Amino acid sequence: MIQHNYPRAIDFSQRDSLKQILVDSPVLTSYEVSWDTIHFLYHREPAHETPECQFKQHLISIYLKPFEARRWIHGRWCQENYQSGDLSLFPADQTAPKSQCDREDECIHLCLETPFFERVVYEAVNTNRLEIVPNFKFRDALIQQIGLELKTELESGGVESRLYAQSMATVLSVHLLRRYSTCQPIIKQYADGLPKWKLDRVLTYIQTHFDQDISLTELADLVEMSSHYFACLFKQSIGFSPHQYLIDCRIKRAKQLLREQKLSIVEICQQVGYQSQSYFTKVFRKHTGITPKKFRDSL
Repeated sequence: MIQHNYPRAIDFSQRDSLKQILVDSPVLTSYEVSWDTIHFLYHREPAHETPECQFKQHLISIYLKPFEARRWIHGRWCQENYQSGDLSLFPADQTAPKSQCDREDECIHLCLETPFFERVVYEAVNTNRLEIVPNFKFRDALIQQIGLELKTELESGGVESRLYAQSMATVLSVHLLRRYSTCQPIIKQYADGLPKWKLDRVLTYIQTHFDQDISLTELADLVEMSSHYFACLFKQSIGFSPHQYLIDCRIKRAKQLLREQKLSIVEICQQVGYQSQSYFTKVFRKHTGITPKKFRDSL
């Protein structure tokens, strides 16, 4: 069994931290893209022992293979059998116990930045004093779905996905607040959507800047709202999340340029905000059912 020699405080926002906490290189991470509110790691690791440590971010582990683990809690070893789909939750700046894993594990780590989480908490319930309760083994379909969808996004390229990642981090933060905090706060409920002038301002901004890597904070600042408040009211207004609307604008513009027959597909890809042609092709096919080339050939 491999014994890790972790630093006492682990910061997942620093890519070099991976060299200190993982034996093998991760299969997939978000470090190559511009995600700043949530960090993603997907890795496989042989049987290992982890010392007592703390994390700078709220860490959620989603286990994808069965294994047996032991944790040193209150002076004795506690044993758990984990199955695919089980999760663990380690709050930031709280001590995670020493643990042992008896075989190779396959795992997704979601590392939620605490300043972002605290901002969402304050926006939702007007306090930043709530704490997350650790939970070493539980199941949660929404968290698992978020992890798998972020994995799919990164596997597809993910280089223009900051708005998507921030939206998912917001959903995750509110869910943690509702289900896993020290008390059950009353979350503010929003209704009736955005005022027309605010909605028009945001829609115009997205339509004008859809070729850029827009952030949720950027859009919320346009109408002087919090990110959580804005995201809720925006979807109520048009039935789409900000990320979905951004993709819709890009696809509509791509179709227009394909019909004009003036630019190559590579040039169109860049004009609608995608750095990778393969990623653009995957997104286009997902939303239209065909590739950009087949769309052009069918005209």
